[in-house]
Amino acid sequence: MNTSSQPYKRVILKISGEGFSSPGVLGIDPEELNSIAQQIASAASHETQIAVVVGGGNMIRGAELATRVGIPKATADYMGMLGTVINALALKEAIEQHGQPARVMSALDIESVAEPFIRARALRHFEKGRVLILAAGTGNPFFTTDTCASLRAIELQADILLKATKVDG
Repeated sequence: MNTSSQPYKRVILKISGEGFSSPGVLGIDPEELNSIAQQIASAASHETQIAVVVGGGNMIRGAELATRVGIPKATADYMGMLGTVINALALKEAIEQHGQPARVMSALDIESVAEPFIRARALRHFEKGRVLILAAGTGNPFFTTDTCASLRAIELQADILLKATKVDG
């Protein structure tokens, strides 16, 4: 646990996919994205180590596809994981536009656009002052990105897990 005057040294932030869009609209709203990125970059500039777990609900609602279209739940969940990768890439670029180094790490093997999530590598990124954006949830269907945030908070020994979503979890 942190004992300095800084309240939290290592923070896991869970951001709902809907946080990247305007209410009721799919996709990414540039103003929302920039606002989120600016706040994260500002917090990271105060030597706070930040990992962001992103949702994908602004891209695709897997549960809705499973029930309304008949897509198998596992397939719909994988589609949702890919939506989180899109959000993660956008957030990384926006954070770096604010002068803060960032890395995308994915629970799915998608190395052409994101590093695999490896705990030791994530900790090295923290040591180098980089914000982590964690994509693809746990990499397993049937688990929410909220579950991923809890898992990563434990793995990365976070001081606090902050959840910025509309869903209880």
